[in-house]
Amino acid sequence: MEWYLTRIVDDMLGTGSLGAPGTPGDPPVVAPVARGYNYLLVDHLDEIDDALAPIRDAVVAMGLPLRSFDDEWAPSQVETTFDVVNGLAVADTASLFKMAAKQIAKRTGYIASFMCTPAVAGFYASGWHLHTSIADATTGENLTVPEEGETLSELGRHYVGGTLAHGVAASVFTTQTVNGYRRRRPYSLAPDRLTWAHDNRAAMMRVIGAPGDQASHVENRVGESAANPYLYVAAQAAVGLDGIENKTDPGPISEDPYSADVAQLPTTLADAVDALAADNFFRSAFGSTFVDYLVTMKRSEVTRYEKWCEENPDADGYVNGVTDWEQREYFELF
Repeated sequence: MEWYLTRIVDDMLGTGSLGAPGTPGDPPVVAPVARGYNYLLVDHLDEIDDALAPIRDAVVAMGLPLRSFDDEWAPSQVETTFDVVNGLAVADTASLFKMAAKQIAKRTGYIASFMCTPAVAGFYASGWHLHTSIADATTGENLTVPEEGETLSELGRHYVGGTLAHGVAASVFTTQTVNGYRRRRPYSLAPDRLTWAHDNRAAMMRVIGAPGDQASHVENRVGESAANPYLYVAAQAAVGLDGIENKTDPGPISEDPYSADVAQLPTTLADAVDALAADNFFRSAFGSTFVDYLVTMKRSEVTRYEKWCEENPDADGYVNGVTDWEQREYFELF
């Protein structure tokens, strides 16, 4: 999970709007905690150790399967990785980690935000890369390991086929905010269409592994860190199982995912919501009552955003193209 650590400069409690029912208050004014684009820079991690150490210690004390804190690509961007656990435990871990990180950071004068693209100059989109394998329920054997000449096992390929076949309608589960769709751009290390590839970060489904490699698995790169962990994981399980049961063919491996002649992912939350509303698979898997409830909530969110844009036609002039509405709606909440 990628996220941002920022330092509070002004909490805005004395000068900003405190909000109203249905309208969030003004978010704090924040500053980055690092400068420059780097991967795994030790200096950056050392500079923020005082802020990260309490989060790390709490996460370990909670028994969450923490693997690492890494300095991510953009300034002040952190990536946190976790060990392999079963599906529901993944969602529990992600939910507890986000709550702990946000609460502990705020106690020490920081904001931990899982908003995809904050309105802070120089910040880049954050994603949630969900790594998945399929195990035999009795033996624990990894059933996605390919044989010679394969990219992935037959069962693994059908799992990927299901995620691609339902990828458009699943977008509300993987990317639940207006802001999250700013990440879906070509040549941005985030997928913009329904592709799979071997060890290629441009693909929606990235295959990691080799024949005989017991750690072989797939990485879904479409999600945003603000996504609801339970809906994200449940949606992937549902579509993957559908692909297995129906032996869905994922199509050819993509050599250049950004130029592949395949369907595009939705580029706005509005489009994603419309796709989910019209989708029979998720109505069958999750029930129409649930789908209608989620669609109603998300259409309300889209409507509030579009109304704000109509009343503020200069929205394109904001930092990173991110509107004040998005920053107020998502930055502190997520």
